[in-house]
Amino acid sequence: MKKTQLLKGVLEGCVLLIIKEKEVYGYELVQQLEKSGFEDIVGGTVYPILQKLEKNQLTTSVKKPSSDGPDRKYYQITEKGRDYCDDFVQSWKELESSVHHLID
Repeated sequence: MKKTQLLKGVLEGCVLLIIKEKEVYGYELVQQLEKSGFEDIVGGTVYPILQKLEKNQLTTSVKKPSSDGPDRKYYQITEKGRDYCDDFVQSWKELESSVHHLID
């Protein structure tokens, strides 16, 4: 089974966990995911997730000027997004425990 198939269900939570730490723009988010071990993640995967999170009011965004070119869209987490993160972490811990039980 490919790792990407497993990731589909958890990537939104991982993106929110990064945004929870500090506001980020899309490319910066992709870089942080790569540094965290998600080497196969590309912008084409992340940007639709960011749109969905904002549509579901888990994040908000604001455009800010960039010294490197066009304005950048920075994402911040909302209170609803923080609640989602808490639920995600709890669900992940439960799933992880169940899978470890089966592996062992």
